[in-house]
Amino acid sequence: MTDDDIDAVLEIERQSYARPWNREHFENEIQNPIAYTYTLRGLCNRRNRLAGYVVFWVVYGEAHILNLTITETLRRQGLGIHLMRKVLDMMKASLVDDVFLEVRKSNTAAIELYKKLNFKESYERKKYYGDEDALVMRLVFNENI
Repeated sequence: MTDDDIDAVLEIERQSYARPWNREHFENEIQNPIAYTYTLRGLCNRRNRLAGYVVFWVVYGEAHILNLTITETLRRQGLGIHLMRKVLDMMKASLVDDVFLEVRKSNTAAIELYKKLNFKESYERKKYYGDEDALVMRLVFNENI
């Protein structure tokens, strides 16, 4: 993700969330030395456009996925799982052992996607989103070691 992507990212963000991140959030993450920010491009109506993005941190063997979003018109086409698999491969290469994320308890589509990737439900954060609890999910690499 670059500064040039932020306008398109913000459009997807506003369409996807009741309380979207703002420009400053994304600018800060692009500059953050522990943050990784990536975009995914795809064809929509024969145009190459921003299809989604992910923001995550890697700190001392742990990764925290802060934001993963696919534009509404391209959801349920495998782009989210494709992006997550790429990100998880990068995390493994960076010697990450554990990956954490929060997801709205009502977001069953996202929860199912994460479960397909072997994330497990860990615990809840009450009122994490203000109006709703979050489910904290965790993926452990090399769990058998």
